[in-house]
Amino acid sequence: MNAAPADQIRLLDVQALDVRLSQLAHKRKALPEHAEIESLTKDHAQLRDLLVAATTEEGDCAREQTKAEQDVDQVRQRAVRDQQRLDSGAVTSPKDLENLQREIASLAKRQGDLEDVVLEVMERRESAQERVGELTERVGSVQGKVDDATARRDAAFEQIDGERATVTKEREVVAGSVPADLLKLYDKLREKEGGVGAARLFQRRCEGCRLELNITELNEVRAAAPDAIVRCENCRRILVRTSESGL
Repeated sequence: MNAAPADQIRLLDVQALDVRLSQLAHKRKALPEHAEIESLTKDHAQLRDLLVAATTEEGDCAREQTKAEQDVDQVRQRAVRDQQRLDSGAVTSPKDLENLQREIASLAKRQGDLEDVVLEVMERRESAQERVGELTERVGSVQGKVDDATARRDAAFEQIDGERATVTKEREVVAGSVPADLLKLYDKLREKEGGVGAARLFQRRCEGCRLELNITELNEVRAAAPDAIVRCENCRRILVRTSESGL
């Protein structure tokens, strides 16, 4: 394959633009905000789970408190009725009076025990409510950090994507001036050789593999016609000759 020296030089321009595109793609993928958002999102999910558990616990305590208060109220109402019967004098039998007094005393003890249960449940509910409040605040704080990191990432995306669009357009223009067969070979080699399909021969060294050409290889390059497509014997990339090749 042959190509004018100027076309081969333009191939280096295409390569430089492709390297820049690769750098931009890597930069976009390696933004520190990615890891930050991932970590914060994990923290947010864990806190949300804890908040759901605390909210559930608070709800359970609320229902338990309502049930305990209803039990207290039922015992209190029964004790009031018994006390009213006792005070009315309607019960005259000594045995019935004794039983009624015993029941009133038993109800008083039962009411006291149930009120203790209510207090215990109220304390647990208050603790759960405090936990809900604390976790709600923490969830909001972490969400704010996620939003901030996301905004910073999106701003970086916008900048990188803008530059990538500019470089891509420039690459299209430059590549359009390179002979199709040469560009096809270059693209094939670039895909195969880790993103570098053409390299400058600088001071007798291939800038693709960074190896210096031996004397035999140099003589072959010197003997090649100016429009000949020379390949590096080590990495097989297109070797572009310039005034700084040291030939």
